[in-house]
Amino acid sequence: MMAGFMSYFGGRRDTKQSSRDAIVTLRQQLQMIDKKEEHLQKKIDEELKKAKSNAVTNKNAATAALRRKKATEQELERLQGTRFQLEMQVNTLESASFNAETMAAMKKASGALRDIHGKLSIERVDQTVAEIHEQTQLANEISEAISANTYSGVEIDEDSLRAELADLEQDELNERLMGADHVPVHQPPGATRIADSRQPIAVEDDEDAQLRELQAALTM
Repeated sequence: MMAGFMSYFGGRRDTKQSSRDAIVTLRQQLQMIDKKEEHLQKKIDEELKKAKSNAVTNKNAATAALRRKKATEQELERLQGTRFQLEMQVNTLESASFNAETMAAMKKASGALRDIHGKLSIERVDQTVAEIHEQTQLANEISEAISANTYSGVEIDEDSLRAELADLEQDELNERLMGADHVPVHQPPGATRIADSRQPIAVEDDEDAQLRELQAALTM
């Protein structure tokens, strides 16, 4: 109520609500025009029907009907012109309302950006970026210094190192070859039985040799 009171006496008005009210009023008027156009069109059709039915039998009545038809058509044309004007106003108001809401949203976004940026400036941003780059470069240099070769300052004879490495390789090969000599030879299961069967024959040959030696000694 207070808002309506202030609006009535020229106080501050809500432009958004005002545009909405105007659009609603215009659309209601367009609905009334629709109904009136429908009524006028029916009247035109009726007068045309009268003129046709009296065209032969009663020319005066037919002429009068045509006059009323023409007058009604002119009224309908004026009403259609009014409709066109009201539709243009509705479109203009809707467009203006949309633009106003868009500008309000953009203004709100601008204020939010201003709050986010605060006291930032191009100079401060450039300074911060330069500091970050400087610290990053320093960190890289420190990492390189830490991971550098510890023996870079010590003089080492590369030829002596290669010779020592060659000796170590030869020793390793010799150890591997010696280990290969002690590896037991794999024999098939039947080989053991064959060797065992031959052992008594070897024992018998030794006994014959000893017996012959004893006989020779006795004959002497």
